[in-house]
Amino acid sequence: MKNLPIGIQTFQKIRDKKENYIYVDKTDLALNLINSSGYYFLSRPRRFGKSLFLDTLKDIFEAKKELFEGLYIYDKWDWETAYPVIHISFGAGVVKSIDDLDLTIQELIEDNERRLDLHCKTNSQHKKCLRELIRVAYKKYNQKVVILIDEYDKPILDNVTNKKLSKEIRDKLKNIYSVIKDSDRYVKFAFLTGVSKFSRVSLFSGLNNLEDISLDERYATICGYTHQDVETHFEERLDRVDLDELKKWYNGYNFLGEGVYNPFDILLFFSKGKSYRNYWFETGNPSFLIEILKQKNYFLPNLENVAISESDLGSFDVDDIKIETLLFQTGYLTIKEVKTIFNQRIYQLTYPNLEVRTALNENIFKYLLTDSSLPKMPILTAILNKDMEQFKKEIYQLFASLPYNSYVKNDIQNYEGYYANVMYAYLAGLGIQFIAEDVTNLGRIDLTIATPDMSQVYVIEFKVVDNKNQKGKALEQIKKNKYYEKYKEKADELIIIGIEFSKKDKNICKFEWELIE
Repeated sequence: MKNLPIGIQTFQKIRDKKENYIYVDKTDLALNLINSSGYYFLSRPRRFGKSLFLDTLKDIFEAKKELFEGLYIYDKWDWETAYPVIHISFGAGVVKSIDDLDLTIQELIEDNERRLDLHCKTNSQHKKCLRELIRVAYKKYNQKVVILIDEYDKPILDNVTNKKLSKEIRDKLKNIYSVIKDSDRYVKFAFLTGVSKFSRVSLFSGLNNLEDISLDERYATICGYTHQDVETHFEERLDRVDLDELKKWYNGYNFLGEGVYNPFDILLFFSKGKSYRNYWFETGNPSFLIEILKQKNYFLPNLENVAISESDLGSFDVDDIKIETLLFQTGYLTIKEVKTIFNQRIYQLTYPNLEVRTALNENIFKYLLTDSSLPKMPILTAILNKDMEQFKKEIYQLFASLPYNSYVKNDIQNYEGYYANVMYAYLAGLGIQFIAEDVTNLGRIDLTIATPDMSQVYVIEFKVVDNKNQKGKALEQIKKNKYYEKYKEKADELIIIGIEFSKKDKNICKFEWELIE
């Protein structure tokens, strides 16, 4: 049985026969890119295999033929010619200042000088030095230069909540990247990868010949594992694995082609005894995303079905951060479908899979509540046992745990959307399946909870009232509009629930429910 290449980003190490690692061949896509020549950009979420693909390109251009035996490209590439490769990666460490960035760039340039056995005379000026490095490499090796830049945007994303610093870093990187276009006559191929795509105006104005392949159907599977990849390369490990469950947890990333699994999840799933856990999510820190969601008072149920234009989906800038764009590019949302409305392409986004939906909302929930360890089992048990009194008790406890500072200097307690956000994050964080803003032919249900086998369906309506003595008649609205009709023939047991909140007490003032026969 082959070994799992967990965390390995070096192509040569993976292909070492002594190591006996699994390798999913992407060299057909690499060859197609190389034969087209040009300047390319690829955006993918973290831990998706970008660095490994870039290192694969490096070894192809350096003509390390022995590493590619048995792979698609082996008998289709001219291994007699080697090209000088400038390889720059911002993946290591965290840039915390302009001085940090200057030092990082200097170290990266010096590393390439040593590897190519070259020397830059203008070390104090990074832009000039990089330009000189390209030209001297071309002259010394008598071949055009290949430029590979990994995690090009990481210094900006490291500081995305500090607008002033992130703009300074952006402008400095823009100046560096402009060298690539200025050196066109010396460059054979250039490839940049990152998590986010910044607008051409803000970061790529000096590199306007860059072709973005992030949402190119031909390269949809350039990073990540397809379902066939999993069945083929992990066949020996699939004993007693429910493939539908595996898909539900880790597949679902759509880049306008065949869907893919997050490779990190798959490798850890098999390494950890086939246990379903939030492997990818736990390696990141989405706190800055949660902070932006809070600042913008974002209505969380909208994350189930986000509509966004093609221009907004493709890029963003630190001057105008669109949370939907950032969530997509960082891997917390993916493309559900594409529609054309009045000649405009509109992208419908949603969570890629159960891992992301559950883990993201669990973190949002913890951020909203003072008691982050609020027990999960009681409400799950209440639903399982059809215990409405326990269900009611847990919902009361949930809102009693809201921090006082959630209400200071704002009036969010006056809006149903706030309470819906709390309920949404809580239930989604528990992994409970439900529909927010559930559409019927008579209106919208605030929240519908349904068990997978439809043995129980809960139709819930929220109302906010001025004080606990004023009744908003939430339950009456469900009955009057017959919201439950949509599920009457489908559910074994159908329960309608009206929950009313007091602006003054900032908690539930009325909780009513009825069983629909």
